[in-house]
Amino acid sequence: MTNESTPVISHNALVLIGDGQKALFLRNKGTAQQVKLEVEHILEQDNPATREQGTDRPGRSVSSVGTARSAVEEVDWHHIAKERFAGEIAEALYRHAHDNRFDKLIVIAPAKILGNLRKAFRAEVTDKIVGEIPKELTSHPIPQIERLVAA
Repeated sequence: MTNESTPVISHNALVLIGDGQKALFLRNKGTAQQVKLEVEHILEQDNPATREQGTDRPGRSVSSVGTARSAVEEVDWHHIAKERFAGEIAEALYRHAHDNRFDKLIVIAPAKILGNLRKAFRAEVTDKIVGEIPKELTSHPIPQIERLVAA
């Protein structure tokens, strides 16, 4: 379920704050009115820019008919790593859901990452999502996140 306004983060709800390189799994130990987030788990991935990951120049392909040649688009390793990381986050949440470690989940991530996560989530996770916030908050300190997501 997607909520355009800030979703209510009830007591004991799990809050995932993620981007393409870092995911914070936070638990609300407070109330919906006084959010008190505690870090339960952190996933991080080293994901340098594509220019640092791919050293080869784009290749060239030769048409099987005629003599035409064309450039092959360079692989965006950085983007691929972000999509893989979304899969890792989804798998971790699936294990949490399977172990009944949360009933309600709020997902906070930049819009593009949110889309990657939606594609990667299994039904056991999707069924527990009570809100989504399309923002990048992984670099913010916990007290600032609490203020930004408080009801």
